[in-house]
Amino acid sequence: MRWFVAGANGMLGQDLCEVLEAAGHDVTRRDLPELDILDAAQCLEQVAGHDVVANCAAHTAVDKAEEEEGLAFAINAVGAANLARAAAATGASMVQISTDYVFAGDADSPYAADAPPAPVSAYGRTKVAGEWAVRAECPQSWIVRTAWLYGAAGPTGFPKAMKRLAAARDSLTVVSDQVGQPTWTRDLAEAVVRLVDQGAPFGVWHGTGSGQCSWFDFARATFEELGLDPERVQPITSAEYAAMYPAAAARPAYSVLSHDKWAAAGIAPLPDWRDGLRRAAPTVLAD
Repeated sequence: MRWFVAGANGMLGQDLCEVLEAAGHDVTRRDLPELDILDAAQCLEQVAGHDVVANCAAHTAVDKAEEEEGLAFAINAVGAANLARAAAATGASMVQISTDYVFAGDADSPYAADAPPAPVSAYGRTKVAGEWAVRAECPQSWIVRTAWLYGAAGPTGFPKAMKRLAAARDSLTVVSDQVGQPTWTRDLAEAVVRLVDQGAPFGVWHGTGSGQCSWFDFARATFEELGLDPERVQPITSAEYAAMYPAAAARPAYSVLSHDKWAAAGIAPLPDWRDGLRRAAPTVLAD
Protein backbone atom coordinates (compact mmCIF):
# COMPACT_ATOMS: atom_id res chain seq x y z
CA MET A 1 0.00 0.00 0.00
CA ARG A 2 1.27 3.47 -0.90
CA TRP A 3 1.12 6.03 1.92
CA PHE A 4 1.61 9.78 1.74
CA VAL A 5 2.56 11.30 5.11
CA ALA A 6 2.25 15.07 5.54
CA GLY A 7 4.11 16.44 8.55
CA ALA A 8 6.60 13.58 8.26
CA ASN A 9 9.33 15.41 10.18
CA GLY A 10 7.22 15.85 13.30
CA MET A 11 7.16 13.75 16.45
CA LEU A 12 4.32 11.50 15.29
CA GLY A 13 5.14 11.73 11.59
CA GLN A 14 8.59 10.23 12.04
CA ASP A 15 7.29 7.27 14.03
CA LEU A 16 4.42 6.68 11.61
CA CYS A 17 6.79 6.56 8.65
CA GLU A 18 9.10 4.14 10.44
CA VAL A 19 6.23 1.84 11.44
CA LEU A 20 4.81 1.88 7.91
CA GLU A 21 8.15 1.08 6.31
CA ALA A 22 8.79 -1.73 8.79
CA ALA A 23 5.42 -3.20 7.83
CA GLY A 24 6.38 -3.19 4.15
CA HIS A 25 4.39 -0.18 2.96
CA ASP A 26 5.69 2.31 0.40
CA VAL A 27 5.93 5.72 2.09
CA THR A 28 6.29 9.20 0.67
CA ARG A 29 7.52 11.56 3.41
CA ARG A 30 6.60 15.21 3.00
CA ASP A 31 7.01 18.29 5.17
CA LEU A 32 8.00 21.93 4.74
CA PRO A 33 9.55 23.13 2.49
CA GLU A 34 8.78 20.30 0.03
CA LEU A 35 5.07 20.46 0.80
CA ASP A 36 2.95 23.42 1.85
CA ILE A 37 -0.48 22.06 2.79
CA LEU A 38 -1.95 25.55 2.31
CA ASP A 39 -1.24 25.19 -1.41
CA ALA A 40 -4.19 23.18 -2.79
CA ALA A 41 -2.60 22.61 -6.20
CA GLN A 42 0.59 21.35 -4.62
CA CYS A 43 -1.39 18.94 -2.44
CA LEU A 44 -3.25 17.56 -5.44
CA GLU A 45 -0.06 17.08 -7.44
CA GLN A 46 1.88 15.36 -4.67
CA VAL A 47 -0.92 13.14 -3.31
CA ALA A 48 -1.64 11.61 -6.73
CA GLY A 49 -0.72 7.93 -6.96
CA HIS A 50 -1.12 7.09 -3.27
CA ASP A 51 -3.65 4.87 -1.49
CA VAL A 52 -3.69 6.59 1.92
CA VAL A 53 -2.96 10.17 2.92
CA ALA A 54 -1.99 10.70 6.58
CA ASN A 55 -2.05 14.25 7.89
CA CYS A 56 0.31 14.66 10.84
CA ALA A 57 0.89 18.35 10.11
CA ALA A 58 -0.66 20.79 12.57
CA HIS A 59 -0.39 24.06 14.46
CA THR A 60 -0.02 22.62 17.97
CA ALA A 61 1.10 25.66 20.00
CA VAL A 62 -2.01 25.81 22.19
CA ASP A 63 -1.38 29.18 23.83
CA LYS A 64 -0.10 30.85 20.66
CA ALA A 65 -3.28 29.77 18.89
CA GLU A 66 -5.21 32.16 21.14
CA GLU A 67 -3.23 35.04 19.62
CA GLU A 68 -3.01 33.70 16.07
CA GLU A 69 -6.22 31.76 15.58
CA GLY A 70 -6.28 32.70 11.91
CA LEU A 71 -2.96 31.00 11.28
CA ALA A 72 -3.97 28.00 13.38
CA PHE A 73 -7.23 27.74 11.41
CA ALA A 74 -5.36 27.93 8.12
CA ILE A 75 -3.05 25.05 9.05
CA ASN A 76 -5.45 22.89 11.07
CA ALA A 77 -8.58 23.37 8.96
CA VAL A 78 -7.76 24.76 5.51
CA GLY A 79 -4.61 22.67 5.14
CA ALA A 80 -6.48 19.55 6.25
CA ALA A 81 -9.24 20.35 3.75
CA ASN A 82 -6.70 20.71 0.94
CA LEU A 83 -5.22 17.30 1.67
CA ALA A 84 -8.67 15.70 2.02
CA ARG A 85 -9.86 17.18 -1.26
CA ALA A 86 -6.71 15.95 -2.97
CA ALA A 87 -7.13 12.48 -1.47
CA ALA A 88 -10.73 12.22 -2.66
CA ALA A 89 -9.86 13.50 -6.13
CA THR A 90 -7.13 10.89 -6.56
CA GLY A 91 -9.05 7.98 -5.06
CA ALA A 92 -7.14 7.79 -1.77
CA SER A 93 -8.46 7.43 1.76
CA MET A 94 -7.22 9.68 4.56
CA VAL A 95 -6.09 9.61 8.18
CA GLN A 96 -6.52 12.92 10.01
CA ILE A 97 -4.87 13.30 13.42
CA SER A 98 -6.99 15.28 15.87
CA THR A 99 -7.05 15.98 19.60
CA ASP A 100 -8.82 15.71 22.94
CA TYR A 101 -9.06 19.53 22.87
CA VAL A 102 -12.20 19.18 20.75
CA PHE A 103 -13.96 18.52 24.10
CA ALA A 104 -14.56 20.90 27.00
CA GLY A 105 -13.01 18.52 29.51
CA ASP A 106 -15.91 18.75 31.94
CA ALA A 107 -17.08 15.12 31.71
CA ASP A 108 -16.81 12.50 34.45
CA SER A 109 -16.66 9.42 32.21
CA PRO A 110 -14.67 8.70 29.05
CA TYR A 111 -15.75 10.65 25.97
CA ALA A 112 -17.27 8.40 23.31
CA ALA A 113 -16.14 8.81 19.71
CA ASP A 114 -19.58 10.20 18.82
CA ALA A 115 -19.78 12.64 21.74
CA PRO A 116 -20.49 16.19 20.49
CA PRO A 117 -17.39 18.41 20.37
CA ALA A 118 -17.37 21.50 22.60
CA PRO A 119 -13.93 23.12 22.39
CA VAL A 120 -12.98 25.84 24.87
CA SER A 121 -9.80 27.05 23.14
CA ALA A 122 -8.77 28.40 19.76
CA TYR A 123 -6.66 25.31 19.16
CA GLY A 124 -9.65 23.07 19.87
CA ARG A 125 -11.90 25.10 17.57
CA THR A 126 -9.44 24.88 14.68
CA LYS A 127 -9.01 21.12 15.12
CA VAL A 128 -12.79 20.59 15.16
CA ALA A 129 -12.98 22.60 11.95
CA GLY A 130 -10.31 20.34 10.49
CA GLU A 131 -12.30 17.24 11.42
CA TRP A 132 -15.43 18.60 9.74
CA ALA A 133 -13.49 19.63 6.64
CA VAL A 134 -11.87 16.22 6.23
CA ARG A 135 -15.13 14.32 6.67
CA ALA A 136 -16.86 16.63 4.18
CA GLU A 137 -14.13 16.54 1.54
CA CYS A 138 -13.08 12.90 1.94
CA PRO A 139 -15.79 10.63 3.41
CA GLN A 140 -13.34 7.73 3.21
CA SER A 141 -11.38 9.00 6.19
CA TRP A 142 -10.40 8.05 9.70
CA ILE A 143 -10.31 10.90 12.24
CA VAL A 144 -7.96 9.78 15.02
CA ARG A 145 -8.07 11.88 18.18
CA THR A 146 -5.13 11.61 20.52
CA ALA A 147 -3.98 13.26 23.75
CA TRP A 148 -0.95 13.88 25.97
CA LEU A 149 1.29 12.83 23.09
CA TYR A 150 5.04 12.34 23.58
CA GLY A 151 7.81 10.75 21.57
CA ALA A 152 11.52 10.55 20.89
CA ALA A 153 11.67 13.02 18.02
CA GLY A 154 12.27 16.67 18.85
CA PRO A 155 12.89 18.44 22.16
CA THR A 156 9.27 18.68 23.33
CA GLY A 157 7.04 16.31 25.28
CA PHE A 158 6.18 15.92 28.94
CA PRO A 159 8.68 13.14 29.87
CA LYS A 160 11.56 15.12 28.36
CA ALA A 161 10.44 18.22 30.24
CA MET A 162 10.40 16.25 33.48
CA LYS A 163 13.92 14.99 32.81
CA ARG A 164 15.16 18.55 32.28
CA LEU A 165 13.46 19.78 35.44
CA ALA A 166 14.80 16.84 37.44
CA ALA A 167 18.31 17.85 36.48
CA ALA A 168 17.71 21.47 37.45
CA ARG A 169 15.67 21.20 40.67
CA ASP A 170 15.67 19.17 43.84
CA SER A 171 11.86 19.05 43.83
CA LEU A 172 8.98 20.19 41.65
CA THR A 173 5.21 20.54 41.75
CA VAL A 174 2.93 19.10 39.06
CA VAL A 175 -0.82 19.49 38.54
CA SER A 176 -2.78 16.63 40.09
CA ASP A 177 -6.38 17.55 39.18
CA GLN A 178 -6.13 17.26 35.38
CA VAL A 179 -6.68 13.70 34.17
CA GLY A 180 -5.86 12.20 30.80
CA GLN A 181 -4.15 9.43 28.86
CA PRO A 182 -0.42 9.69 28.05
CA THR A 183 0.17 8.42 24.53
CA TRP A 184 3.49 7.32 23.07
CA THR A 185 3.81 8.28 19.40
CA ARG A 186 5.04 4.80 18.51
CA ASP A 187 1.96 3.16 20.01
CA LEU A 188 -0.28 5.62 18.18
CA ALA A 189 1.53 5.04 14.88
CA GLU A 190 1.08 1.28 15.21
CA ALA A 191 -2.60 1.74 16.06
CA VAL A 192 -3.16 3.94 13.00
CA VAL A 193 -1.62 1.28 10.78
CA ARG A 194 -3.84 -1.37 12.39
CA LEU A 195 -6.94 0.70 11.66
CA VAL A 196 -6.11 0.96 7.99
CA ASP A 197 -4.64 -2.51 7.44
CA GLN A 198 -7.58 -4.21 9.17
CA GLY A 199 -10.18 -2.21 7.27
CA ALA A 200 -11.72 -0.37 10.21
CA PRO A 201 -14.90 1.57 9.42
CA PHE A 202 -14.34 5.17 8.42
CA GLY A 203 -15.20 7.78 11.03
CA VAL A 204 -13.92 9.07 14.35
CA TRP A 205 -11.57 6.98 16.49
CA HIS A 206 -9.89 7.68 19.80
CA GLY A 207 -6.18 6.86 19.76
CA THR A 208 -4.86 7.32 23.29
CA GLY A 209 -3.02 5.19 25.80
CA SER A 210 -5.36 2.94 27.78
CA GLY A 211 -6.10 3.72 31.42
CA GLN A 212 -5.80 7.19 32.88
CA CYS A 213 -3.69 9.29 35.21
CA SER A 214 -3.01 12.87 36.28
CA TRP A 215 -0.04 14.96 35.18
CA PHE A 216 1.28 14.39 38.70
CA ASP A 217 1.03 10.61 38.23
CA PHE A 218 2.70 10.92 34.82
CA ALA A 219 5.54 12.94 36.32
CA ARG A 220 6.17 10.45 39.11
CA ALA A 221 6.12 7.56 36.63
CA THR A 222 8.71 9.40 34.53
CA PHE A 223 10.93 9.87 37.59
CA GLU A 224 10.65 6.13 38.25
CA GLU A 225 11.77 5.36 34.68
CA LEU A 226 14.72 7.72 35.21
CA GLY A 227 15.68 5.85 38.37
CA LEU A 228 14.92 8.92 40.48
CA ASP A 229 12.94 9.29 43.71
CA PRO A 230 9.30 10.02 42.73
CA GLU A 231 8.80 11.72 46.10
CA ARG A 232 10.66 14.67 44.61
CA VAL A 233 7.42 15.39 42.70
CA GLN A 234 4.65 16.97 44.75
CA PRO A 235 1.03 17.69 43.75
CA ILE A 236 -0.45 21.11 43.03
CA THR A 237 -3.93 22.18 41.87
CA SER A 238 -4.64 23.73 38.49
CA ALA A 239 -5.70 26.95 40.21
CA GLU A 240 -2.44 27.13 42.15
CA TYR A 241 -0.42 26.46 38.99
CA ALA A 242 -2.35 29.09 36.99
CA ALA A 243 -1.69 31.68 39.68
CA MET A 244 2.04 31.12 39.23
CA TYR A 245 2.12 30.48 35.48
CA PRO A 246 -0.89 32.10 33.73
CA ALA A 247 -1.73 30.51 30.37
CA ALA A 248 -3.65 32.04 27.48
CA ALA A 249 -5.62 28.90 26.62
CA ALA A 250 -7.92 26.82 28.80
CA ARG A 251 -6.87 23.20 29.31
CA PRO A 252 -9.40 20.35 29.53
CA ALA A 253 -9.51 19.07 33.12
CA TYR A 254 -10.72 15.65 31.97
CA SER A 255 -9.21 14.25 28.77
CA VAL A 256 -10.10 10.58 28.99
CA LEU A 257 -11.31 9.17 25.67
CA SER A 258 -13.29 5.95 25.27
CA HIS A 259 -11.83 2.99 23.36
CA ASP A 260 -15.08 1.00 23.15
CA LYS A 261 -15.15 1.39 19.38
CA TRP A 262 -11.94 -0.61 19.04
CA ALA A 263 -13.36 -3.61 20.87
CA ALA A 264 -16.54 -3.46 18.81
CA ALA A 265 -14.47 -3.58 15.62
CA GLY A 266 -12.26 -6.39 16.91
CA ILE A 267 -9.12 -4.25 16.68
CA ALA A 268 -6.61 -3.95 19.52
CA PRO A 269 -6.55 -0.46 21.08
CA LEU A 270 -3.40 1.23 22.31
CA PRO A 271 -1.67 -0.43 25.30
CA ASP A 272 -1.88 0.89 28.85
CA TRP A 273 -0.17 4.29 29.22
CA ARG A 274 2.18 3.06 31.97
CA ASP A 275 3.35 0.14 29.87
CA GLY A 276 3.84 2.54 26.97
CA LEU A 277 6.04 4.82 29.04
CA ARG A 278 8.11 1.86 30.23
CA ARG A 279 8.74 0.74 26.65
CA ALA A 280 9.29 4.30 25.41
CA ALA A 281 11.76 5.30 28.12
CA PRO A 282 14.95 3.89 26.52
CA THR A 283 14.47 6.15 23.48
CA VAL A 284 12.33 9.04 24.74
CA LEU A 285 14.47 9.61 27.85
CA ALA A 286 17.81 8.79 26.23
CA ASP A 287 20.65 11.29 26.72
